[in-house]
Amino acid sequence: MFDTLNSAQLTPDLLKTFITAADTGSFTRAAALIHRTQAAVSMQIKKLEQDLKCVLFQREGRGVTLTSEGETLYRYSSKILDLHDEALVAMSGPKLNGVVRLGAPDDYAMKHLPGILREFAVNHPKVQVDVFCDDTPRLTKMLNSGQLDLAIATDNVETEYSAPMELTWILPERMEPAQYDVLPLALFHPVCCYRENGLKALDKVGRKYRIAYGSPSLAGLLAAVQGGLAIAAVTKDTTAKGCRHARPSDGLPDIKSVYIDLRFQPGQRSELVSVFGGFIAKGLGITI
Repeated sequence: MFDTLNSAQLTPDLLKTFITAADTGSFTRAAALIHRTQAAVSMQIKKLEQDLKCVLFQREGRGVTLTSEGETLYRYSSKILDLHDEALVAMSGPKLNGVVRLGAPDDYAMKHLPGILREFAVNHPKVQVDVFCDDTPRLTKMLNSGQLDLAIATDNVETEYSAPMELTWILPERMEPAQYDVLPLALFHPVCCYRENGLKALDKVGRKYRIAYGSPSLAGLLAAVQGGLAIAAVTKDTTAKGCRHARPSDGLPDIKSVYIDLRFQPGQRSELVSVFGGFIAKGLGITI
């Protein structure tokens, strides 16, 4: 598609202009965002097209859309700029070291932490991260007693650093809830928002149930569901082989959403904790 040319230079400046034009669908709007003239943007795109010997944009009236060659360059441009920014942070960012202690429920640790910890390690390879998995009440006690620096928790109310999470029912793929006079449930142990909100939803519509299985871990609950024995209240991004989310035809009530919450140890935060907290917040979609 592209010839390998020594003269072609995919500089960050050119690629940022290209991506902005593609995202906005307009050289004029792109110019306003990157604080350049429309003519300057057009010249940069023209240079890219000349260097790469292909057409990157289809001009359509006042707007532009990517050609197939442009789509290919867009994918590579995003990767190049991500690595460029990562390199700048690694070389010029704070040289942190030490130990930071994070608490998180095991299901959050499995779902969210791998990517977050990987990105943090790339930028701050000298920092040791200790992760403690437990339920929210115990993690809160550890945080307040100084055993943790920060914790990921669940709450039924919005807090300073939180983001909403939708809940749903997960059930065996072939289960028909209408066939059960008393619905078998697999729930987290008491003092859990998922459990509390699920039971309140069933109570509100008068649906009979029994708690058939209990576990402090998501894996324990899903084992019961996968075995065809019960249904469970989980976040909407939770999936498991042989299981499905509730459909309207199942007649199960909606469950009130909860909040994923980032909490810090009371008192002044160190630079290490603040920076690590920023990575956690970004990975969870929390504004901090």
